[in-house]
Amino acid sequence: MKTADIKTGFLCNNNCIFCVQGEVKKGAGNKSTEKIKEILKTASRDCDRVVFTGGEPTIRKDIIDLVRYAKKLGFKIIQIQTNGRMFAYKDFCEKIIKAGANEFALALHGHTPQLHNYLTGSESFLQTISGIKNLIKLKQSVLTNTVINKSNYRHLPEIVKLLISLGIIQPQLAFVHAAGEAGVNFDSVVPRVSLVMPYVKKSIEIGNHFGVKIMVEAITPCFLGGMESHISEKIIPRTKIFELNSVIKDYKKLRIEEAKSKGPNCKKCKLNNYCEGPWKEYPAKFGWDEFHPIKK
Repeated sequence: MKTADIKTGFLCNNNCIFCVQGEVKKGAGNKSTEKIKEILKTASRDCDRVVFTGGEPTIRKDIIDLVRYAKKLGFKIIQIQTNGRMFAYKDFCEKIIKAGANEFALALHGHTPQLHNYLTGSESFLQTISGIKNLIKLKQSVLTNTVINKSNYRHLPEIVKLLISLGIIQPQLAFVHAAGEAGVNFDSVVPRVSLVMPYVKKSIEIGNHFGVKIMVEAITPCFLGGMESHISEKIIPRTKIFELNSVIKDYKKLRIEEAKSKGPNCKKCKLNNYCEGPWKEYPAKFGWDEFHPIKK
């Protein structure tokens, strides 16, 4: 199954301090309805999944029409990647589901309003929680993503407990990518991986206890110590990304060749071929001292 990841534009009703898009893209606004329909038609030739993302796709007035068009084109999975705020409105949930959306990926970055709202730069916590509840009640497939950063890493177990209590069956914890706003705010946003790991492992253990598989993204196997089956990169489907003014034909190839990097000792690791390496901005700042190869 191949996925078309469509950036519908970069306008958003949140202002996350770690937003990977950055000010340049945010200033580009949103693509027109006609342009996105053109992209959808092109994508339907070799993709059977589509992800509407942004920015925030649900603040578009035409999002229901775009989802309906994607269904007409025959996409089997139509995912909405979202901050979840619009899903606090049950009538919106019902309309977008009726139009054809059948998978939802919502972002929750804190277990309390204070933490989540600080990170998203908006009063969004209660809406996001309500959005998750509404979609679960409507028996939809709901995934979540939590960006691991300096402000929330100590609270990852609490975040995971909250998500499990809401009925999420596959939460993802993604180590912050220091690009865009996260790059600008690097010192206040990006933690050391070695400090994060006890909380990540505890979160995985909590998930295991409740029969919920916690996935982790952008954390290399050398930190996971036997928990490598929780690495998200191994289950990400083949993806083509329709960016602002370009098309990334193979997202995995881009990650490995341009976005991530390997250190001087990586070739000594028995999982070197299995591992993509960290986002390249991390070792550029901190070096490779934390990364210890798993002996062959």
